[in-house]
Amino acid sequence: MLQNAAFAFPDARDAVIRRVLVVDDSLVQRRILTLMLKRWGYDVAEAEDAETGLILCDRFQPDFIISDWMMPGMSGVEFCAAFRATPRASYGYFILLTSKSEKAAVASGLESGADDFLTKPVNGDELRARLIAGARILSMEQELKAKTAVIADTLAELQSVHALIDKDLQQARILQQSLMPARSATFGKSRVSVLLQSCGHVGGDIAGMFGLENGDFGLFSLDVSGHGITSAMMTARVAGHLSSDHPDENLALCRTDHGFAFLPPSRVAERLNDRVVAQQGVTEYLTLAYMQVCASSGHARLVQAGHPPPLLLRQNGEAVFIGDGGLPIGLIEHAPYVDHSFDLSPGDRVLLYTDGLTEAMLADGAMLDEDGLLDLVQNLPRDLSGPDFLDALHDSLKLKAGNAVDFDDDISAALLEYGGL
Repeated sequence: MLQNAAFAFPDARDAVIRRVLVVDDSLVQRRILTLMLKRWGYDVAEAEDAETGLILCDRFQPDFIISDWMMPGMSGVEFCAAFRATPRASYGYFILLTSKSEKAAVASGLESGADDFLTKPVNGDELRARLIAGARILSMEQELKAKTAVIADTLAELQSVHALIDKDLQQARILQQSLMPARSATFGKSRVSVLLQSCGHVGGDIAGMFGLENGDFGLFSLDVSGHGITSAMMTARVAGHLSSDHPDENLALCRTDHGFAFLPPSRVAERLNDRVVAQQGVTEYLTLAYMQVCASSGHARLVQAGHPPPLLLRQNGEAVFIGDGGLPIGLIEHAPYVDHSFDLSPGDRVLLYTDGLTEAMLADGAMLDEDGLLDLVQNLPRDLSGPDFLDALHDSLKLKAGNAVDFDDDISAALLEYGGL
């Protein structure tokens, strides 16, 4: 039997009308519980056994189930397990009514999925308190579902936006690749080849080459600070200043009575620095290695502006890094730059590269550095040339980095193979 209890409506914090299913083979027990629950403001349904209770669960969709433990046929514990196995749109709070002799078997009730227990005879105040506590749990579950739905909708919108951005970035990557119209170009008996591997869709590295009608040519490697779209836009703009398609806009060239001629590399760096420094609101800077070669004599001039030192590989096996650093482009107004001159012989090669190569992280956690780069280069097959040489160099780096798929920085390079007259 039920103990006496003062009647009151559900807690004001639980504004919704909760549905309660009472399952008990005792008609008297059901009616007393139902009367109490209705006076507290609950919507109540009754079932005389667990089998009927399961049918009502599907139709009535109760928020709470109050079930007797011992019933003919299916027990309350078996009923709870069956209820938990039934798909529902929301959680159902399950309370088992036990006698004192059944309290030792509470563990089996918990294993079946019961949330709470009450000992018969049921105290009304205790029942009401358990229902209020359960209502808080149900409210939190509903609030969590609502927030999850918002998150899911937001995620769907973000995925849609990301898909559009990704499509734009894919196109941007194609456009950036087009800044290098060819992976390899010949100038008489000499050849310049380039490599560009961005760590993202787009990057801040670029390498290229251009030539004059008399056969002389220039090549460059540059690296804009940072990564992503901003760096890529800066790269595109700077690459336009060293374009082979528009010699009038190329900062490395000047018009003469006989066509175009090269300016000294140091002057090219100065002109480019003036352009970048003058851009309002631009905080990016870049490093640059630019060299020009007289095709007939093999005389080469180089400017290094904060860029890794180019690697000169002589035909006789000698290898030396060239340059003394220099200031990056775009940091200081009127920054000074100097030329480095050297002579090339047929069979000599020069590798310009960005720090994405020498600062690549290897499998042991160390950086490749210049000695590591030299070791990679000297261990490549001697018969490799042009793009094949650069691709093999990149593959060797990936292998040394533990078969890395992507690196943390863009990697680019330009390879000059001097062929003489």
